[in-house]
Amino acid sequence: MARKRKYPLHINSAIEEQQTGYIPLDRIRIIEAALQLLNEIGLKELSMRKIADQLHVKTASLYYHVKDKEQLMQLLTDKISGELLWPETSLPWEEQVYQWADQFRKVLLAHKDAVELFNQTIAVGYERLTQIEKLYQLLVSAGFSDPQVPWIASMLKSYVLGFAAEEVRLNAIAGKEHSSYGELEDKYDSFYRKLPEERFPNVVRLASYTTKSSVDNEFKFGLDVLIDGFTAKLAREK
Repeated sequence: MARKRKYPLHINSAIEEQQTGYIPLDRIRIIEAALQLLNEIGLKELSMRKIADQLHVKTASLYYHVKDKEQLMQLLTDKISGELLWPETSLPWEEQVYQWADQFRKVLLAHKDAVELFNQTIAVGYERLTQIEKLYQLLVSAGFSDPQVPWIASMLKSYVLGFAAEEVRLNAIAGKEHSSYGELEDKYDSFYRKLPEERFPNVVRLASYTTKSSVDNEFKFGLDVLIDGFTAKLAREK
């Protein structure tokens, strides 16, 4: 009589997956589902239960891979950090900073509540730490002293996060109260221009610059100021 063939455990599992369409639960699937839900419902509404529902599993199953929501937030920032494209290292350090900042801003704006995620967590994941390592190396190669490197990196990070947060805030207001961001600009431009000029001469005069400035140009101007300051500091210490 022929012997019954015995497959190794991993082969049996593969056959079962093919037959049932079952995909094993792992951290990667959990983070991908969490990021999708984050973009749909936002950080405040995101929960382990909703992620479990998205994956059609029991909530308890998630805790084998992710300890709690705090760790989930860390993992999400790491996932988002992995999307950041790094500039060519042969470019001048100033241009690398411009490109890095532009990329960081785009990644933050690409995901709902990403700014809040980054502000509420500390870098512990390898992807996020890799971005920090590269920024540190950029500044070291530019000639900044070791004590200054983390300070400058923190200033750059805070600037991008703060600018993106303001963009998110204004877009949220426009989305709630107006049909477009342009309509919001027109409303407040008109409001400022009607203020008593003898009391608010600068607010009235600068109304159009306040409400209708180019966001991209404003972002670059802020970087210009920071980089000019860093460059001057570097030159004084040589």
